[in-house]
Amino acid sequence: MKFPRPVVFPTALLCLLLVVAIPALADDWRAIDPAELALKTPVVDKDSDAEALFWEVRVDDSNPDELVLTHYVRIKVFTERGKESQSKVDLQYFASSKVKDIAARVIKADGTITELKKDDVFERTIVKISGVKVKAKSFALPGVEPNSIIEYRWREVHPGASANHLRLQFQRDIPVQTVTYYLKPFAGMRYQPFHMGEARFVKDKNDFHKLSMINMPAFREEARMPPEDEVRSWVFLYFSDGEKTDPEKYWKEKGKQLFEIFKDDMKVNEDIKKAVPDIIGDATTPEEKLKRIYDFCRTKIKNINDDASGMTTEEKLKVKENKSPADTLKRGIGAGSSIDLLFSALARAAGFETRLALSGNRNDMFFDKSLANLYFLGSSFIAVRVGSDWQFFSPAEMYTPFGMLGWPEEGEQALITDAKDPVWVKTEMAPPEKSQEKRSAKFSLQEDGTLEGDVRLEYSGHMDFEKKEANDDDSPTQREDTLRANVKAQMSTAEVTNIKIENITDPNKPFTYTYHVRIPGYAQRTGKRLFLQPGFFEHGARPLFTTSDRKQPVFFHYAWSEAEDIAITLPAGFTLDNADAPASVTPPMTQNIAGQAFKLAVSKDGRTLFYHRDFFFGRGGQVFYSVVNYPALKRLFDVFRQNDDHTITLKAAAN
Repeated sequence: MKFPRPVVFPTALLCLLLVVAIPALADDWRAIDPAELALKTPVVDKDSDAEALFWEVRVDDSNPDELVLTHYVRIKVFTERGKESQSKVDLQYFASSKVKDIAARVIKADGTITELKKDDVFERTIVKISGVKVKAKSFALPGVEPNSIIEYRWREVHPGASANHLRLQFQRDIPVQTVTYYLKPFAGMRYQPFHMGEARFVKDKNDFHKLSMINMPAFREEARMPPEDEVRSWVFLYFSDGEKTDPEKYWKEKGKQLFEIFKDDMKVNEDIKKAVPDIIGDATTPEEKLKRIYDFCRTKIKNINDDASGMTTEEKLKVKENKSPADTLKRGIGAGSSIDLLFSALARAAGFETRLALSGNRNDMFFDKSLANLYFLGSSFIAVRVGSDWQFFSPAEMYTPFGMLGWPEEGEQALITDAKDPVWVKTEMAPPEKSQEKRSAKFSLQEDGTLEGDVRLEYSGHMDFEKKEANDDDSPTQREDTLRANVKAQMSTAEVTNIKIENITDPNKPFTYTYHVRIPGYAQRTGKRLFLQPGFFEHGARPLFTTSDRKQPVFFHYAWSEAEDIAITLPAGFTLDNADAPASVTPPMTQNIAGQAFKLAVSKDGRTLFYHRDFFFGRGGQVFYSVVNYPALKRLFDVFRQNDDHTITLKAAAN
């Protein structure tokens, strides 16, 4: 379960919080300095296509009922690429917030001004490189050209929110000459900079304090990078009445306090005791007992926080709050936190020692115990002592298999609460075999190169979780469209039919695709020869890493593996022409972090080709790679790609 935070502005909102504030209640644009119009080259980065001249945010937290942020940004465009990248604007936001009073204009080099019309602003959903979907108010600025200036402003209103735990971002997709935040009120506020030099708020007018930074470099999002706040510059705001806290003392006290707060929420009463024998049945080992309790909580208790619960917002609001695990058991419904606490109570009744545990969330940032603030422990789950070890469980995450945590909680320091002696324990990272994509296919190859047959894909572990979460709230048509799009993205001529998608919301059975596919021109015909790539599932796939250098580290969410078996019936009259299997990449060559192996065989009658491939990556929890290690990592995946693209030759028998 996710541990509740007072107020959170996650990374999906980062772009929104980076922009500039106009003076309070001002309606007019600021005057354009002739020097800004005359500027021909960037100041911060000489190779930049556009640069923000200033970028300000006025954060008004004086109203206890809402938090208001007023933004203003001014950008100078230098090139055609800058025109393309900056003329379309997405103001990202959450459904609980409002984006209001949007205004924008373009000032050309000759001083001509064109203003944005209100009707040109529309709402849409965008998908970031990380795959996160967010809502946005979007618009295209009219008449942008090199050497022009564009500027826009708006207000965000967050009902019931405050500046406590607000993240102030200092980088955007282009360099910024000056970033300034204004904050009101400031009494009791503390702040901590991340990934940037010294930053200080100073007193300003009208009860505001301000913090300015100059010459901030651009932040460029890259695929498979760490969470944005792990690598970009930002400042964390929080309220505190005390002096600087000693982290060790802070966490020990918090561990004790949280134990006291939650101990009654895991209380065992007679109803819980009576339920346990039926739940665990004939299970005898600790693992068997815990698994049955875990599966009971996942399958018999409806989670109202699950987007696939089938409940409307109105129906969820009518659900009574569970005051105890017995309430959750009796009603058969509850929030994710209630389900985890019920698991803890049932496990206690079965004779186990349990505790509430909290950890950082690697989907947000990598936790460091020196960050003495409970806010940074963004996830919670149940710790169960099995023998001399602590094991961790969260049945609230319905698609997470027994014995695993979600990938954001893997490899993190977890605080196990206790009345006397809270302890830190590092959570395990699941090995590659726990998260596998199992692929199989039976094809027939025609002499014109057309490949046709049936495919089956089956997922486990974190891969299964992601497939189910991505599909469980889609319609059947949307699910099929997604699959077709994925296949055609690799093989544009593919014709996908007879789609069957199984176990979409089943927590115990693997998410499975089966489909029939026909791909004209899959194998290349040249005279009497056919050139065939037996690795169907890698055919047309793009290289994982394409650039020679990289700005951000590489972060794989979790270790994974792939296993595939393919049988291809060869066209009549064709035989293998000295075909060999691709080269394998064995563990000693990769320090046991990764491996790739192949087998190629043919039936006794020479009519059927059998292809087997095994792949794994991330053994030993090796999922993070610094920029220094990027060239070696890229070379390794280039070798994998070359092996996957291996082609064999078939030749027609002589007449």
